[in-house]
Amino acid sequence: MKRIVFMGTPDFSVPILEDLAAQFHVVLVVSQPDKPVGRKRVLTPPPVITKARELTLATFQPERIRDAEAIEFLKSVNPDIIVTAAYGQILPVELLEIPHHGSINVHASLLPRHRGGAPIHRSIIEGDKESGVTIMYMEAGLDSGDMISQESTEILSTDTTGTLHERLSAIGSKLLLRTLPEIFNDTHNAVPQDESLVTYSPNISKDDERLDWSQSARAVDCHIRGLSPWPGAYTMHEGSRVKIYFSRVYNGATDHDAGTILFQTDEGFTVACGDGQMVEIIEMQPAGKKRLQAAQWMSNNLEVINTKFE
Repeated sequence: MKRIVFMGTPDFSVPILEDLAAQFHVVLVVSQPDKPVGRKRVLTPPPVITKARELTLATFQPERIRDAEAIEFLKSVNPDIIVTAAYGQILPVELLEIPHHGSINVHASLLPRHRGGAPIHRSIIEGDKESGVTIMYMEAGLDSGDMISQESTEILSTDTTGTLHERLSAIGSKLLLRTLPEIFNDTHNAVPQDESLVTYSPNISKDDERLDWSQSARAVDCHIRGLSPWPGAYTMHEGSRVKIYFSRVYNGATDHDAGTILFQTDEGFTVACGDGQMVEIIEMQPAGKKRLQAAQWMSNNLEVINTKFE
């Protein structure tokens, strides 16, 4: 029975671990250390650790996976393969070379597009028509190893990072279960990535969160959905920060300045964009208030019509 070390941290990794442990022998789950969460800063384990404990699997949470002590411990576990899925630390080559069958990663993009830490967010923000999951060998470079298997999914106009995240996690789990037997039987086909097609998707920064209404309506809509539900896109209105969580491109044209709040709709209200088109805002969160339907906010604030988001 092959010995598998699984490395992952956030919610994305949880279904993958659960399905993997149901069919294969997971000898150790490696994740990030517990972190303070919430206003009371309660020390909380990562989602993967919580699931691993439910499954009564051994766990390991080193501060730095590249420390000599961590590497020696993993050598002592004697894995046949290491499987990572959104672990959150870069693995040193010395660690990657421990298992006989190598080390593989479940990456949430159609490599070589969207290497890096925020492939799901960026695929929606950049208006991609499809996304997917790639099972790949890990090497020294960032998401640059040979691809073993891949599966795609259409990005819908209603998708947010949240919905695409859940779909890709499920796809990644099924793809991994199909791919592992091929690796163990040496019937897989690893293909080098085309370096001419590489793009990078770095983690979302604070600057990335602010909306730019001078962009096209489609770009603004993609930006909103690509940051929903976390960390959330925001704009300023009369000195206060407003988060916007869901929108759609509205069919119509306007000659108003970009950012102008135009008129109420059944589900919310419209805002002018830089290309003379509009987006319809559907879910939002005014400063100091809870997330709510934009129609509710507009009904209570009709005086904001013809004012501007900045």
